[in-house]
Amino acid sequence: MPLVHITRRERFSAAHKLARPEWSVEQNMATFGKCSNPNWHGHNYELWVTVKGEPSPETGFVVDLSMVSRIINERVIHKLDHKNIDLDVDFMKGRLSSTENLAIAIWEQLAEPIAALGCSLHCIKVQETENNSVEYHGER
Repeated sequence: MPLVHITRRERFSAAHKLARPEWSVEQNMATFGKCSNPNWHGHNYELWVTVKGEPSPETGFVVDLSMVSRIINERVIHKLDHKNIDLDVDFMKGRLSSTENLAIAIWEQLAEPIAALGCSLHCIKVQETENNSVEYHGER
């Protein structure tokens, strides 16, 4: 059977700040620039979740995308949307809220429940701005 990749896109808006608390304001500004604004800043993110598997001979589907969407919304979007990533999001506690770390943390939230649907997670893509996005494929 052929291996097929299928992607679901979701969106969320969230605030964050790139800063290390043990660093001075000046060091944070030199490293993270305006993203270290003490009063936070926000983005309208786009999230692409790509899963892979063999299409079912009965349905032709790799997976029911409505189930994938439900998992993404329950485990990720509802926790992130209109929240402060650094203060409000349980799965980001203790992590610098870079887009790279956010993509890894989202993968960790989704890999197991996606596998329970009979397919596997292939890629998490988080687009922070129209010019910046991160892809994570589960490699460590």
